[in-house]
Amino acid sequence: MPIEFVNVDFSYNSDIKILDNFCLKLPEQGAVCLSGPSGCGKTTLLRLIAGLEYPQQGKITGIDKLKTAFVFQENRLLDWHTALENVAVVNRGTHPRQIAAKWLERVGLDGEELKKPRELSGGMKRRVAIARALAADADILILDEPFVGLDEKLILSISHQILKAYAGKLLVFVTHSAKQVEIFDPLILNLDGPPLRVINS
Repeated sequence: MPIEFVNVDFSYNSDIKILDNFCLKLPEQGAVCLSGPSGCGKTTLLRLIAGLEYPQQGKITGIDKLKTAFVFQENRLLDWHTALENVAVVNRGTHPRQIAAKWLERVGLDGEELKKPRELSGGMKRRVAIARALAADADILILDEPFVGLDEKLILSISHQILKAYAGKLLVFVTHSAKQVEIFDPLILNLDGPPLRVINS
């Protein structure tokens, strides 16, 4: 069942509506890129898809039973945990530490598993955040400017890992990099706002 926004209103305060009678239907699988100027409402849209915010009017269908993984603009790591523990925390199945170690290796952090965030560079922290999202084995992966601080070689390698892991699933992302868009070959939704609107796709 596709995710659909039906006449959705949302605002953080009463003065500015971020979404106003907003309608959008996302595909059930494949990559979707949200493109638009800063402040138009892209991150709010991602948060609504993830269930981190809720419509004040209207409804969002198709997300109730789906598990979502999110790479935020900030790394949001647990400072008192190691890299391995930060990744393992999202997996409540069997062998979470083994799964975490596998994903850390796939993003090029093998040998760094026992370091805490304060011992890691900015780019390494970013890769821990990405590994954590991939270890969640979700139905939907949301990426909000995911590759900040990473070089082109790492971006290409990690992008292929993401595409492989989410083949047949839905991937929704925001980026200002044309090169990253080219790698994912997504459906592009050109947005403007607020209030958020699709100007073409």
